[in-house]
Amino acid sequence: MKRVLKFLLALLIVVLLAVGGIYTFQEKFIFLPKDLDQDYTYSFPSLEDNVSFEELFIDTEDGARLNALYFKVNKPNGLVVYFHGNAHNLSKWGTIASQFTQHNFNVIMMDYRGYGKSTGNRTEKKMYQDALAFYEKANEFFPESQLTLYGRSLGSTFATYVASKKNPRKLLLEAPFYSLTDVVKTRYPFLPAEKLLKYNFNTGTYANNVASRVTIFHGTEDGVVPFQSGEKLYQVFPEETRKMITIKGGKHNNLSTYQEFAISLHGELGY
Repeated sequence: MKRVLKFLLALLIVVLLAVGGIYTFQEKFIFLPKDLDQDYTYSFPSLEDNVSFEELFIDTEDGARLNALYFKVNKPNGLVVYFHGNAHNLSKWGTIASQFTQHNFNVIMMDYRGYGKSTGNRTEKKMYQDALAFYEKANEFFPESQLTLYGRSLGSTFATYVASKKNPRKLLLEAPFYSLTDVVKTRYPFLPAEKLLKYNFNTGTYANNVASRVTIFHGTEDGVVPFQSGEKLYQVFPEETRKMITIKGGKHNNLSTYQEFAISLHGELGY
């Protein structure tokens, strides 16, 4: 009996240490940024010849400076405001712009605080405010009737939040989740996710207030954001506006390699 009690006590200590470590260092698990020198020069050799780009900066009231890239084509059909995933920075994500510029759409994509050249202390509330600020910057270039919001993974929360506050032409979400808590509970059911997480990123909270048409792209074999979480989010959007495109066998980072995704994206971007 003493050996059993000692084992259980040791196990309890290990669990408590693990939970404490996750709570303390959760930002390092959620956010995987790579910073850039402020004088870094972006280069995207794979861009089409008719595409140019420039940097945009927004200075916030709390002293942060946020960096974005604005990709432009000669005769744009509209503008896509793109919110990327939780890793790297615009030097990588900028290559995604061609998914939209090849269909004659301009693109604005921002780096979150602590990513690339963007600075500032990060909180969930501030990240929502930053996303809204870049949408409003995009609205200076195009009317809302020509703005499309696109969110990938973590970025899907910001795109949905902005769509719940504004009235873009369309909201497109790639590998989105219902909430960060939902993802953690699915992958690690033994953890008290509700009490552990400082960041909620509760996309589902904002989904019901989105009036725009919504399309979700999700792979059935997504090992990062479970397909079930994307389905759960889909159910929250108003029935008359929602659409879900399921990529069978698709994973978290390879949907763009599927012809079905490319064809569907082209269709969803169209007027």
